[in-house]
Formats: sequence, structure tokens, C-alpha cells
Amino acid sequence: MANLLTILRMLLAVVAIEFLFTGNPGLNITALVLTLFVIVLDGLDGVVARMMKEESKFGSVFDILGDRVVENLYWIAFAVIGTVPVWVPMVVVSRGIITDGLRSIALSQGYTAFGSSTMMKNKFCHFLTASRFSRAVYGLAKTLVFLVLIAAYLPNLAYYNPISVEAFSYYLFIKPYLIISADILVYITVAMCIIRGIPVIIESKRFLTNDKN
Repeated sequence: MANLLTILRMLLAVVAIEFLFTGNPGLNITALVLTLFVIVLDGLDGVVARMMKEESKFGSVFDILGDRVVENLYWIAFAVIGTVPVWVPMVVVSRGIITDGLRSIALSQGYTAFGSSTMMKNKFCHFLTASRFSRAVYGLAKTLVFLVLIAAYLPNLAYYNPISVEAFSYYLFIKPYLIISADILVYITVAMCIIRGIPVIIESKRFLTNDKN
């Protein structure tokens, strides 16, 4: 069940991003709602796995894979649309490739990224990368930045009939603040992405030493 939720959030992310490229305000608003569902499912799949006792090494890897697909799709889409600089997805994708490659070596030796068999043995490294607190804070940062980026750059909203004059005027008033908030959140989220990747590199040294291939 948990793995099905992971698949579902990847599919919803694809649909949401497709809507972002239509230039249709209504579909862009739908993309905003779908993105919120994607993020909710991100937290729900782990809860379901624990409740239904479906935790496994495959589930742990598949959950990270789902996170990576969703995260990369959004960052790349935002860069193509022009709402974030191109260096943002370059950094995020490169970080993901490096950490996932190192985690695969640890997995071959019986260790997972998270959970009881986590590769993160150093307490500080574990806190930064594998703790529920760290993962929750990073998840919240991604939630805010994705939602605010979509909300800050809604296209042609003046011609979207369901929007009242009052609502549109209010949107125009808060839009500059949304854009500033989006820019700040982008830097915060990318910084967290890099900081959370460093412990993986540090902890991987012992697996590289033990790897005989």
C-alpha cells in the first residue's frame, strides 16, 4: 500500500507539472492543489508503511526514489518556466546523484538510508540527514517553496473568470511579497539540500573502504 502511494504521488506530480505549462490560470490553480496532495502523500506513505508493517529495504529505497523523482521534476520545471535560476536544479540533481550513488554502496552492505539499519551511525550526521525532525523540516521547506513558487507566478489571472475583482486586487497586492518569499525559500531549501547531503558523504567513507568490488 505504501509503495502504491509513492507511485501515486509521482503520477500526480507529473500531472501537476503538465498543468503548469498550459498557461491556463485555472489549471495552474489545480496544479497548486495537486502539489499539496503530492506533499501530503509524501508524509503519508511512511506512516502507512509503519502502520501496516510494510517497512523493508526496498520500501526505503523506493520512498527515496519517489522523493527524488518528484523533487527533480518540480525544480527542472520551475527552471524551464523561468521562476528559478537554472543552477538550482543543477545543484539539487547533482546532489541527489552523488548521495544516492553512495547510499547504493551502503545498501549493498546491508545498510539503508533511514530506519533501524540506517547507514548514519554518527549521532550528529544522523540528526542532520536521517532524523524525523530533519526530514520533516526539509519536507516543510520543499512544501512551502513549491507552493509559493506556483502561487507567485500564476499567469494571466486577470482573465480568469471565476476570480472576483476583489480577489484579483488582493492577489496583485500580495504578489510582490510572494515573489520575495519564493526567492528566499529557494535559497533556504537548496542550502538545506546541500547540508543534508554532506553527512552522507562523510558516513560513506567506511563503506567505500569495505567495498571490495
